[in-house]
Amino acid sequence: MKVISAPELAKAAPYSAIVEALREGFKADITTPARHHHETSAVATLLLMPAWSREWTGLKTVVVKSDNAAKNLPTVQASYLLIKNDTGETVAIMDGTELTRRRTAAASALAADYLARPDASILALVGAGALGAHFVRAHAVVRPIKKVFIYNRSAEKAATLAAELKADGFEASAVTDLEMAVRQADIVSCVTTSTTPVVRGKWLKPGTHVDLAGAFKPTMRETDGDVVAKSRVYVDTRDGALSEAGDLLQARYEGKFDFADVQGDLFDLCRGVVKGRGTPEEITLFKSCGTALEDLAAAIMVYLRS
Repeated sequence: MKVISAPELAKAAPYSAIVEALREGFKADITTPARHHHETSAVATLLLMPAWSREWTGLKTVVVKSDNAAKNLPTVQASYLLIKNDTGETVAIMDGTELTRRRTAAASALAADYLARPDASILALVGAGALGAHFVRAHAVVRPIKKVFIYNRSAEKAATLAAELKADGFEASAVTDLEMAVRQADIVSCVTTSTTPVVRGKWLKPGTHVDLAGAFKPTMRETDGDVVAKSRVYVDTRDGALSEAGDLLQARYEGKFDFADVQGDLFDLCRGVVKGRGTPEEITLFKSCGTALEDLAAAIMVYLRS
C-alpha cells in the first residue's frame, strides 16, 4: 500500500493534470452516494464522501474545524483511502487535505474553461486562506491570468499571499477596496466561509465570470441576490446545489432565483450536453459544493502517477 504525503501528492498532481482528470471523471460512470454530513460539535463538521467506479472505490473523511485558524492550523483536515475493486485491497492512503484543496480549485478551473471569457486575465480573489493560492494557480492553467487582486478580512494574510504569488510571476496585490477589484476583474473567485454577502451584483461588469466555492451550507453565502439574478448559473452537481448552495438557496428565498434556471452542471458541460459561455457580454456564475466524484478522479490520477 502506498502512503502518499501532502508534498508527494502535490508533486504528482499539477493543476493541469487534475483539471483533465476531472473532465474525464465527469464523463465517466462513477457512483457518488449522498455525502454524510454531521455536526459533531459547535466548531466541527464531519464529512464522509464515498464514490466508486467499475475499477475503483474511494472514501474521503473530512473534518472542518472552524476554530483552527486561531490555532494557525488548516480549517480542513482530511484523509483519502483508495481501493482496487478487483481484489478489495487498499492500494493507497493519501493526504486528503492537499487532495481536497487541489481538486476544489481544479473543479472551479474546469468550470471556468467553459464559462470564463477566453481572454480573461484579471482575477479578483476573495479569501486568502489555504485555498487562495490554489485557486489562482488552477485558473491560470485554463486562462491567461496575469493580474490578481486579493481581498481578505486580514490585510496581513492578503499581503502575504500577494508576495507568494508575485514569486510565481503574477502581478498580485492585496486590496482593501473590494468593489474596485471586482469592477475590474474578468473572474471573481470567492473562497470564504462568509454568512453574509461580500460581493454585490451592482459591481459586476459585463462578461464577468463569478466562481463561488467557499460557502458550503444553506446558511452561508458570498454574494447578494443581485449577483445570482444577473448571471447565467451553473453548478458542479444539481443535488449538491439544491441542498447546500447557500448563495442560490437564499437568492431563491429572496425571489431572485429559480433552480429551474440552472443552465447546467459539470456533467452537462463536460459531456457537451449544454454549451458554456454564449456571448462575450454575459455574466456567468459557477457554484461549487464539492462531490466525491472529484476526489476519486483526482486520487486515481495521483496513485497512478506516484
